[in-house]
Amino acid sequence: MKDQPSFLHTVGGFLSRYVPPPALAGFLVLLVAMFAVSYEVGSAVGPVAPGMHSTPVDDSGGGRSEPHGHGMGDMHSGDER
Repeated sequence: MKDQPSFLHTVGGFLSRYVPPPALAGFLVLLVAMFAVSYEVGSAVGPVAPGMHSTPVDDSGGGRSEPHGHGMGDMHSGDER
């Protein structure tokens, strides 16, 4: 029975192989905590530019529509060559 590894030896081998190093785990925890704090502060403060509105999207399923109804067709309205 001396040849078989003990239960604690196999658990220790598993943990040392699949658990990240303590410095990496601490960095990831710090990164998540900083993101959570910045998100909470940002949501408490509110929008940066309250008067800013997004560009309306057309109903054809494509991209954005022009805000004043002008498309690419108006680009060559001068003299054409």
